[in-house]
Amino acid sequence: MKMNPGHGQYEQADGFAELSRRGFLGATGAAGISAAAGSLGLRDLVALRAEDLQKKGMSVIVLWMQGGPSQFETFDPKPGHDSGGPTGAIKTAVPGIRVAEHWPLVAEQMKDIALVRSMTNREGNHQRATYQLHTGYAPTGSVKHPSIGSLVSKEIGDAEHELPQFVAIGSSRGLSGISAGFLGVGYDPFSVSSPDRPPENTTVSAGNARLDRAIGLLNNLEGEFAGSGAADRVKEHRALYAKARKLATSKKLEAFNISRESEKTRELYGDGSFGKGCLLARRLVEAGVTYIEVRSNGWDTHNDNFDRIKNLAGGVDRGYAALIADLRDRGMLDRTVVLWMGEFGRTPRINGRTGRDHYPRVFNLAISGGGVKGGQVIGSSTDDGSQVKDRPVKVEDLFSSVCYALDVDTDKEHNSPLGRPLKIVDGGEVVMELFS
Repeated sequence: MKMNPGHGQYEQADGFAELSRRGFLGATGAAGISAAAGSLGLRDLVALRAEDLQKKGMSVIVLWMQGGPSQFETFDPKPGHDSGGPTGAIKTAVPGIRVAEHWPLVAEQMKDIALVRSMTNREGNHQRATYQLHTGYAPTGSVKHPSIGSLVSKEIGDAEHELPQFVAIGSSRGLSGISAGFLGVGYDPFSVSSPDRPPENTTVSAGNARLDRAIGLLNNLEGEFAGSGAADRVKEHRALYAKARKLATSKKLEAFNISRESEKTRELYGDGSFGKGCLLARRLVEAGVTYIEVRSNGWDTHNDNFDRIKNLAGGVDRGYAALIADLRDRGMLDRTVVLWMGEFGRTPRINGRTGRDHYPRVFNLAISGGGVKGGQVIGSSTDDGSQVKDRPVKVEDLFSSVCYALDVDTDKEHNSPLGRPLKIVDGGEVVMELFS
């Protein structure tokens, strides 16, 4: 029998099909499988397992540093080396692990954080790298790939939930071109431009009667459009409108109101926009949202790298640390994967503008929760930070590991509009050190 520990489903071998230990067995227990197997077929068991994963309420929070954060000024400092510049390193809560001096609050939470210092990739263009770090695929001209957020929310999210299952916080334009791709607009990220305000266009000021009339008129117009050969598109749009109406009239919309938190909790996260975004992300996880991204902009530090990152890190340090501590104290960290990252790193060489340029060859990220063992470092870079020294981790390895934590089958395929089957993650290996 061949086991497939990273993919949460099953593989066929020797005439038998076996569900993964981390998947169905972990969710229902051996006794439950034995009892169910007597009366249900394999397809029914898999369906039950998918339903059970939704009940477990696994979630992901991505803290996205748009622009490409420098590894030297975040979690792989090189004090004393020319590559390191003037940035110092500080101790953390875990002996032997040091981070850049700008992250004192995150350093206190290091027992719950695993650092990966050996990320490596080839994409050094912002648009292409952002696309790849959101979809797992390099961009092509023929296929618009779904984002991992869309795929995960489809696989383990609750389609009947009143709240959207994929929320992007911190940008009025969503995720700058990142979407559900060929999965359809129903799995696109729901954009929240500011955590201080309710989501845009969710207030039904004139009451449900006026909304009903507007939707009735829209249905009449779309009926004509559907009759001209666009029935599938109209069906998709009507489903989206139904979701929007459900959200606009739902009491669960209060999850977006961070002012309902205590003053103590709001002080923990701070007054900055990013910290408030992290607080909103925690509230959304509590309310049943599956995938949330909180964005921090401005990390493209070609100029004045050191002062700019010092200022950028100030707000992110507090919000990130508060999120980890708050999730842990509420017993939510084990079922919430928290991933801090950007699209690439920065050059070891400091340019003439006291900045660092794009550098995908080696960079770092941080991950917590969802079964990840904190207080450790995976991989390393060379003394000058120019190369991966050991344990290289690729983008597909990262997403395979995230899916492993969520028990999502990376080998599951969806057909593109061209009829090409595409896996959730194409290749890659689970970084098992993260979980042991």
